[in-house]
Amino acid sequence: MSEAIFTADSTPMLALGYRFQWEPAQNCNVLLYPEGMVKLNGAAGEILKRISENKQTVAELISELKVAFDGADLDDDVYQFLEEAYNNDWIRAE
Repeated sequence: MSEAIFTADSTPMLALGYRFQWEPAQNCNVLLYPEGMVKLNGAAGEILKRISENKQTVAELISELKVAFDGADLDDDVYQFLEEAYNNDWIRAE
């Protein structure tokens, strides 16, 4: 099994060249980059919004999301999304 890219102490950041924003025409959050745009579902938008606004650890990010979503157990989902976003070059680990 490969080593996890993100741990509780990691600080995810948007990768260079990417910008997160709400896109009224798409009625969703998007990730813009020079070659195009990625339309984000609600969960991805909530995670990337927090990454783009605040420099925080994964543990802090998960804690903030749990407050926003009534204590939902979403740790595994967040880690899975972070790995996927990293593999798509949307974010980097600091």
